[in-house]
Amino acid sequence: MPKISIDLQKGQIHKEEEQKDLIVGIDLGTTNSLVAYVKDGEPVAIQDEEGKSALLPSVLHFAADGSIITGEEALKKMVEDPEHTIYSVKRLLGKSYQDIREHQVYFGYRIIESEDENQLVKIQVYDRFYTPIELSAEILKALKRRAEQQMGQEISKAVITVPAYFNDAQRQATRDAGKLAGLDVLRIVNEPTAASLAYGLGLNPEDEQYIAVYDLGGGTFDISVLHLHQGIFEVLSTHGDTFLGGDDFDRALVHYWMETYGWAEADLEASAGLGQALRLAAEEAKKALSTEEYYSSRLQGREVEISRQKFEELIAPLVQRTIDSCRQALKDAGKEVAEIDRVILVGGSTRVPLVRRQVEAFFEQRPFDRIHPDEVVALGAAVQADILAGNRKGILLLDVTPLSLGIETLGGLMDVILPRNSRIPTRVGRQYTTSIDGQANLRISVYQGERDLVKDNRKLGEFVLRGIPPMPAGIPKIEIHFILNADGILTVKAKELRSGVEQQIDVKPSYGLSEEEMARMLLESIQHAREDRDARALLEARVEGGNLLQAADKFLQQHRSLLSEEELRQTNSLIEALAGAVKGEDKDAILQAIDELNEYTRPFAERAMDKTIAEAMKGKKV
Repeated sequence: MPKISIDLQKGQIHKEEEQKDLIVGIDLGTTNSLVAYVKDGEPVAIQDEEGKSALLPSVLHFAADGSIITGEEALKKMVEDPEHTIYSVKRLLGKSYQDIREHQVYFGYRIIESEDENQLVKIQVYDRFYTPIELSAEILKALKRRAEQQMGQEISKAVITVPAYFNDAQRQATRDAGKLAGLDVLRIVNEPTAASLAYGLGLNPEDEQYIAVYDLGGGTFDISVLHLHQGIFEVLSTHGDTFLGGDDFDRALVHYWMETYGWAEADLEASAGLGQALRLAAEEAKKALSTEEYYSSRLQGREVEISRQKFEELIAPLVQRTIDSCRQALKDAGKEVAEIDRVILVGGSTRVPLVRRQVEAFFEQRPFDRIHPDEVVALGAAVQADILAGNRKGILLLDVTPLSLGIETLGGLMDVILPRNSRIPTRVGRQYTTSIDGQANLRISVYQGERDLVKDNRKLGEFVLRGIPPMPAGIPKIEIHFILNADGILTVKAKELRSGVEQQIDVKPSYGLSEEEMARMLLESIQHAREDRDARALLEARVEGGNLLQAADKFLQQHRSLLSEEELRQTNSLIEALAGAVKGEDKDAILQAIDELNEYTRPFAERAMDKTIAEAMKGKKV
């Protein structure tokens, strides 16, 4: 809205155009980070001061005087002062000490130990302790400064991207880092989804296409299958690995050199500079072998070398893991390889020739890489920012959640409320009731995972709905709502409809899923599908049998006078048979005992109903 100002001396009224807020898109990466905005309808990555590159290395160096430098200047300090040079901090967001214990030797800086393995990690620099959120905020501040210098105005709003498989804790940590950097984070967007937005700009709105986005960055891998039609970007499925990327290619090469040239892990622990030198040489070799057949370098007096063929042998299992994820993503989306119209490559690690060959072989088409793979995510984030600014009316983004969300029900079963690959943002409600007469409190435990039993899934949080009015079991109506916002962050609400008693929780787990757990949850859901189904069927039968036993016991207490001695004897015999079956492991035996007790006692219920009606009508004329 334009501002109106009055010049009292001249008696003139001036109309000033209000400066429009600029919303930028940020790709906060493991190796490099970028900031972009939309200029004249097209997304543009903001270059450094020299205009050489839009990439800002995600590296921080802390000087002894407390000053912090970022980017290329910090990168130069990695070998000479590794203890005070921080890199790959994105891999630590939302992580506990337990999550990174096995990988700690590969970080040149000091990650402090904690007696509580579930506590979030902290990094010690000189005598101060930093969280990954604070360190990420420093990278975001550098991007913010770069944008403000080029745009000539203050930047206060942003869209930030994250890997599709970032869980709630990692997403929340990213949002907190933005806030600490002085940014109002309007939206957290999945990286593959952002890439699809960047590529979708030139599509004819009438075209209908199915697109696979293969995103292999420095620290994470995602594969997403999208449906693009009439300006709607719908994510059909997403799959991936939060601990698989170019860093792991480098690590495989470092291991090979250590074994070949006689370096031990003790050498890395004794000399952080050696570890950094090896890692940087491995990264240099990876890049060189994308165009050359052979690489050699000199490290601490030793000549290290590697051929492209040997390098590809080392990373082949890692690349195969990405292809396995592609296969699962297609299955989740209900699509065949032949139905995919276009494959988009995202992330610097897709420059590795083996990666491109494997992707081309699997999808049976040449991948599409018209946009710079390092910049495409930031450009897509800028498009999303432009949408939020109201400048693009014809685009709708429908994202999905990567893992199922649900609650624990009687018997330790996982009742899925939001299935994996559900569209977000979304709100889903379901009604439940009590299982005990007069129950005043109901504990609601929220889980994430793909298995049928909650013990095999990950608990996210719990709360208690208190103050339910005393009523017979089955009478209260308790509605539970899962609200998953556009950032993938969950709120759970519970309300007893008869009394209006209500409670809610924002599910923010103390720390995130480890990489191994994330991969395991999906893999085990497939491997154990049959036994999970059998276990669920047995538990459901036990619950049904238990409910019938309670109902039968209650009926006999209230209506024993309606039954003959023989009927009482036979009913008790059937109750004992069902009680015995419920303790066993045979689902069919439980169901048969349920049917037999139900069939025998059905006439008794009719007698009880007749008696109740007769008593109610006594003394009344019909």
